[in-house]
Amino acid sequence: MDPVHVVSGRAVPLERSDVDTDQIIPSEWLKRIERTGFGAGLFSEWRDDRDFVLNRQEHAGATILLAGRNFGIGSSREHAVWALVDYGFRAVVSPRIADIFRNNATRSGLVPAEVDDELGAALMAAVAADPTLEVVVDVERRVVEAPAAGLAGPFRLDDVARERLLKGLDDIGVTLAHEADITAFEAGRRP
Repeated sequence: MDPVHVVSGRAVPLERSDVDTDQIIPSEWLKRIERTGFGAGLFSEWRDDRDFVLNRQEHAGATILLAGRNFGIGSSREHAVWALVDYGFRAVVSPRIADIFRNNATRSGLVPAEVDDELGAALMAAVAADPTLEVVVDVERRVVEAPAAGLAGPFRLDDVARERLLKGLDDIGVTLAHEADITAFEAGRRP
């Protein structure tokens, strides 16, 4: 996993609340054995509607997903995070992100930026009005901002998750950070 310090770029305003992991990546996509290729299934049931926000040309190539409250609720499904990352998103900004989704996100390099309701609504409105607006998610400072719109505010991210993102550590990377201790322990074990 690559370190993540700052994610900046255009955003997609997904003006929906209570988005669950089955809506993010429907269950028929869970049969894949690779961690790649899930982007094609991202919000696949909604993408049949040609007016769905991800189908709009002005949002092509966006790296930040702005979502309503309660994003990522439902079953613990790493595939939901993998679909967002495979599609090209590097951060999700929402007034409420489900705990399990948040944990899965930080383990895969996706920044879960939980902001207050007021900033979430202001960002959503600003991006809906100007799809070219640059949004910045700064992991080091734990701040989301849209400088051209005069918007900025903190986001919730615990210290452990922040360090994982800044250092680019997935679960294997966290284990390997203790390699010397593991080696010393194994050397002292009886055969």
